[in-house]
Amino acid sequence: MEENLKILVVENNQVDGLIVSLAQTRTNINIEIDEIKDVNNALFAIINNYYDCVFLDYHLLNEDGLTLIDKVRASGIKIPLIILIDSENEEIAREWIKLGASEYFIKSILSPETIAQILRSTIRIYNMEMQLTLANQQLKESREQIILRDKKIIAHQEQIKQQNFKLLAASSLKSQFLASISHELRTPMNAIIGFSQILLRPNFGQLTNKQLEMVEKILNNGKNLLIKINEILDFSQLESGKLELKPEILDLSKVLSNAVTKISSSAKAKNLSLLVNSLLENPLVFNDPARLEQILLNLLSNAVKFTEFGTICVEIRETFKNQVIITVKDTGIGIAAQDLQKIFVAFHQSDQGISRKYSGTGLGLAIIDSLVWMMGGKIYIESQLGVGSMFQIELPRKINLETDLGNVVLSPYQHHINYLKS
Repeated sequence: MEENLKILVVENNQVDGLIVSLAQTRTNINIEIDEIKDVNNALFAIINNYYDCVFLDYHLLNEDGLTLIDKVRASGIKIPLIILIDSENEEIAREWIKLGASEYFIKSILSPETIAQILRSTIRIYNMEMQLTLANQQLKESREQIILRDKKIIAHQEQIKQQNFKLLAASSLKSQFLASISHELRTPMNAIIGFSQILLRPNFGQLTNKQLEMVEKILNNGKNLLIKINEILDFSQLESGKLELKPEILDLSKVLSNAVTKISSSAKAKNLSLLVNSLLENPLVFNDPARLEQILLNLLSNAVKFTEFGTICVEIRETFKNQVIITVKDTGIGIAAQDLQKIFVAFHQSDQGISRKYSGTGLGLAIIDSLVWMMGGKIYIESQLGVGSMFQIELPRKINLETDLGNVVLSPYQHHINYLKS
């Protein structure tokens, strides 16, 4: 296969051009030669034409010749510049290499075959240098793009950081507001409940049936409202990360018995069967008794609230993994599959019809979920619409207060639900 090269020879005689021409006749290189005798026209030709290589006669390398090399390099044109010299000029030629020439060769030892070899080698090396230059340029551009991208990422992260700071500040203000309102409401509510209880004492006088009914309604509604106020207060403390567990060694069976006693009247009022089964060989656990009872009461209250007839079962048992399992099962309205992922979200109830029929803050399950998580446990759910629900809580027998829980800040959208069955 023939090679096609376009060569420029800059000389003040025809000897150099002839040497290059002979390379064409004795090799398979097809060489197109342009010969120019002065550097000004040579510069014009180089700028306006494509050449694979330029041969410069050493005798032209006076001030004009060096200007040509400088201008070619300054123009950004990438082309091999080869100097043809006499043997006595070799030391000086090396200096021209430092000033921008590509290579030099001694005329007296040149042959057509040598010229062909020089052309191939010089152009190949120069092409490799150009590829390296291109690769370096691409690498530089890539680095610049990476630096630019990193700057954009850093700026975006800073925006996110500032936005998170604003959201945390807003959340903190909301939590402070909820806590403040809850405290303000609890004081008069405790007074209402207290005075209602006093009015029901026989030593304060006999009430008529109508008065007794009214005071009992005040008392019951006051207690229900106090439960809601306490839920809001707990939620605000969980959301701000200020709620702390206060564990101690306790009898889990007794905690369960207390919760069942408090809920039994509500179950009896709806003619619901309340079955309790404790399978603990060792009932002692290390946990927060008040929060454990709160979890049980919330689960049992929900079971009673959403069950119109049938049975509510509560069971506690232990596992070989040194864990305890609390299970609450009801025959209530159940939960649709598409709503299972939402029930632990704060302020959520599965639909507006249920929200209107069964009043509540929508915080109970969200609080349970966060408390169980803080205790190092897991909560599981299995439910079928129209059949009933089963909640199962798995807790360590001894909670670890040294465990790094990270951000124990409750988000309205944060939940740690697991499914026993879809």
